Amino acid sequence: MSEEQNELEGKGGDSLHDSVPVTGMYKDWFLDYASYVILERAVPAIEDGLKPVQRRILHAMKEMDDGRFNKVANIIGQSMQYHPHGDASIGDAIVNLGQKDLLIETQGNWGDVRTGDGAAAARYIEARLSKFALEVVFNPQTTEWQLSYDGRKREPVTLPVKFPLLLAQGVEGIAVGLSTKILPHNFCELIEGSISILRGEKTNVLPDFPTGGLADFSEYNEGLRGGRVKVRARIEEGDNKTLIIKDIPFGTTTNSLIDSIIRANDKGKIKIKKVVDNTAKDVEIQIQLAPGQSPDMTIDALYAFTDCEVSISPNACVIVEEKPVFLSVNDMLAYNTQLTRELLRRELEIRKGELMEKLLFSSLEKIFIENRIYRDIEECTTWESVLETIDRGLDPYKPDFYREITTEDIIRLTEIKIKRISKFDAFKADELMRRLQDELAEVNHHLNHLTDYAISYYGNLLQKYGKGRERKTEIRAFDTIEATVVAANNAKLYVNRSDGFVGYGLKKDEFVCDCSDLDDVVVIRRDGVCVVTRIQEKGFVGKDIIHVGIFRKGDERMVYNLIYLDGASGRTMVKRFQVLAVTRDREYDLTKGTKGSKVLYLTANPNGEAEVVSVSLTQGSKARVKVFDFDFSAIEIKGRGAAGNILTKYPVRKIQFKMQGASTLGGLDIYYDSAIGRLNTDQRGKKIGNFLGEDRILVFYKSGDYELTSFELTNRYESSQVLLIEKFDPAKVISAVYYDGAAKAFYVKRFVIETSTMNKKFNAISDHRQSYLKIVSTDKQPQVKVVLKKGKEIEEHEYDLDMLIDVKGWKAIGNKLSSYPIDDVVLLSGASDDSGEEADEELEVGSTLDFKIKKDEEEDSDDQLGLF
Repeated sequence: MSEEQNELEGKGGDSLHDSVPVTGMYKDWFLDYASYVILERAVPAIEDGLKPVQRRILHAMKEMDDGRFNKVANIIGQSMQYHPHGDASIGDAIVNLGQKDLLIETQGNWGDVRTGDGAAAARYIEARLSKFALEVVFNPQTTEWQLSYDGRKREPVTLPVKFPLLLAQGVEGIAVGLSTKILPHNFCELIEGSISILRGEKTNVLPDFPTGGLADFSEYNEGLRGGRVKVRARIEEGDNKTLIIKDIPFGTTTNSLIDSIIRANDKGKIKIKKVVDNTAKDVEIQIQLAPGQSPDMTIDALYAFTDCEVSISPNACVIVEEKPVFLSVNDMLAYNTQLTRELLRRELEIRKGELMEKLLFSSLEKIFIENRIYRDIEECTTWESVLETIDRGLDPYKPDFYREITTEDIIRLTEIKIKRISKFDAFKADELMRRLQDELAEVNHHLNHLTDYAISYYGNLLQKYGKGRERKTEIRAFDTIEATVVAANNAKLYVNRSDGFVGYGLKKDEFVCDCSDLDDVVVIRRDGVCVVTRIQEKGFVGKDIIHVGIFRKGDERMVYNLIYLDGASGRTMVKRFQVLAVTRDREYDLTKGTKGSKVLYLTANPNGEAEVVSVSLTQGSKARVKVFDFDFSAIEIKGRGAAGNILTKYPVRKIQFKMQGASTLGGLDIYYDSAIGRLNTDQRGKKIGNFLGEDRILVFYKSGDYELTSFELTNRYESSQVLLIEKFDPAKVISAVYYDGAAKAFYVKRFVIETSTMNKKFNAISDHRQSYLKIVSTDKQPQVKVVLKKGKEIEEHEYDLDMLIDVKGWKAIGNKLSSYPIDDVVLLSGASDDSGEEADEELEVGSTLDFKIKKDEEEDSDDQLGLF
C-alpha cells in the first residue's frame, strides 16, 4: 500500500472520528434560525416598540429628512443599506407604518385599512417624518449605535423613543414557535396613563382601534396570553327594513365583512335582500332586510353568524434584554414611562454639560480679552511658548472653574479672530453668561424635580398632538347571543310518527314547524320517554311519537300537562312539568318507567296554560261517577322526574279536552340592563314591571323620540340615548321638559301617548336639529329644580310641572318654562329615570299565581285527588 493511500485513509479516519451527526447540526442551526427570526424580524423591542425593519426605515428617513416629502421608492433604497432583505418587505413595512398615522406623514394613495385596498406603487407615493416623530423618536446623543450588517454604516440598536409607541401603534408578528399580538391603544389615554404612573397611581389602559366599533374588554386580561377581546361593528337601524353599519371590527375590512354577510345569507342564517357598500370618507354598509324580518333579531344574527362580531386573542410578547418576555400592557406602559423619565434625565444631563462648557468658554474668552492676555503672546516665538503664556495668564482664575483648563481650551482661545476681539462688548458678554446661568439653573431644577418635569413633558405632548386622537372604540359590556335563538328559520321540521323519524328532509311526511338547522328537537313518545336531539335531515328517535317540537334550553314558560297509565299499579297519574336542561340524545322517563306504562294525554303549553279535560272511565269500573272533569291548575308544576298525583285508580276509557285555561305562571318580570341596553329576566339592572300578553314598553330617547315596543328579550335599545324606559300605561300622563333649538329656550309640556304603532319612533318635541329632551317623567306630580340667570345673579326655583301646564296633545309645543335664561333643569321627585320599576301588584282572589312552582326532581306523594 502506498504512502498516499495510507495518508488518505488516515485523513478519512480522522474525518469520520470528528464528524457531527445531522441531528445535532439541525438542532443548532434551527435554534440559530429561530433566535434570528424572533430577535431580528418578528418581535419588537420594549425600548422603542419597533421591529428591526421599522427602526431601520425610521433611521433612514431621518438621514434623508430635509422637511420635504420623499418618494417611498427612494426611502426603500436608503433603508436597504441597513436592512438585509428585499425591497418588497421594506415597502410593506413603510405602508404599514404610514397607515398608522403617527410617525409618518403620507402623500398619495396609501390604501385604506377599512376597505382592504392596497397602496399605490412605491414610485408614486411619498412620505416624510411627522413632527411628532421628530420630537419624540430621535436624539443622536442618547442613541446607542452599532454597525450595520455589512459594516459600512452605523445604525441604532434601539431608538430613544420618549413615548409608549409600542402600545400606541400595536404590533403583530409570527416567529418560530412564538408569536406576538399587541393591540393598539389610545394616544391620549396612554399619555394620561403615564402621568398617573409618574404620580404613583394605578392605571389600566384598554385598546382603541382605528376602525372604531364597539368592544367588550371584560376578558382582556391586560393583553396577556389567554385574554380575549370581543369587537362588534356599530349597527344602526335606518328604518324597519334597513340596517346601516357605521364602524367595522378591528382586523376586518368592508369587503370581508360583506362577504361574511353574504355567506350567512346563503346558508340561511340570516335573511336579507341586498347589501350595498356606500363607504367613502366614512364607513357605510347598507343592509336591506327581507320582508317580515325583525331588525333587532337580524342585528343579533349578524353578530352571531358574520364578522360583525370578532374575537381577538392578544398575546403581549416583547424583547427585553435580548430575550422574548411576556408582559402585560400595564407593565409595558410602566416600563416605557420610567424609560422616558430616564431619557429625559439623560437629555437634561447632556444639556447641563453643554451649558457648563459654554459658560466656561465664555468666561475664558472674557478673561482672555479683558485682561489683554492676547497681547502677552505677541513676543512669543514658538507655539509652545504661546500656550504657556496664555496658561500663566489664566492661573489666577483657575480655582473658580468647575474643571481643569486643558490645552484644547487654550487652543480655542488662540483661534479667536482679531475682529471679534476688537468688537468685544463686556455688557453683551455678561448678558449672555447670565442667560446661560439662568438656563443652567432651570436645567438643575428639572433634574432635582425630574418626575414633575416628565409629567410636564407628557402634558405638553398631549396638548400639542392630542387633538383629533380621541377614543374611537366605544367600551361596552356585550350580552351573550344564543345562536339558536337568533338564527333565521332556514328549514322545516317534519315527523313520521309511526316509524319514529324526525328531520328537515322528510318532506313527504307531517309538517311540524319552521326551524333553524341549529335547533334542537324535543320528542315525547307514547311509552312516556322524552328525548332531545339535534335537528338533522332524518333521525330516528323511536316509534309512536305523540309530541315533537323545538327545544329551548332553560325555557321556564313551557309547561307540559301529562296524564299517563302506570303499568305496575294500574293507576292513572297526572302531572305538570318542565324540561329545562337535558343531555342530548339521552332518554328520560316521564312515567315511573314500569313495564306497560303509557301516555294517555299530553299537551305542551308555551305560557304555562292549564286546561280542563273530561275523563271517562270504563263502563265496567266500580266507580260511582264514570265521567268527571279535571282542571290542571289544581296541581303544582314540578320536575320532569316527578311521579305525579293519582288521577284515578280505575281504568280510563277516554280523556278529552274540554276548556282552555289561563296561564298559571303569572306575568313575566322584565328587567332592563342599562350597561348593554337589553331586557332580561335574570334580575340584572332595574325592574321595568310584570308583563303579560299584550303589555308593551314605553321608551323615551334624548332626541325627543319615543316608541312602543314589545317585551321580547331580543329587543335592543341604545342605552346611552335612553332617557326613560318603563311598562306602558296608556292612562299615565307624560311630563316633559325639552330644549327648543329654534327658540333657544326650554319648554314644558304634558300629554298622553295617543299612538299605538309598535316599533315606530315618534318625535314629541320640535324637530330642530339642536332640540333635545331634557327631562321626562310619568309621575302624577313631578317636580323640577330650575337654575335661572337673572342678570349676574343665579337663582334656583322649584316647580310642580302639573301646575304649570294642562294636559294637551302629544304634538303640542307646550309653554316656555321661563322668560329668563336657564342654566340647568333637574328632576327632583319620582324619577322614572332608566327604570320605571313598578310596585308589586296585589293578587286577585283566586289567582293561580299563589300556586308554588316547584322545579326540583323530587318524587311527588301519591296523594289521590278525589274519590273517583
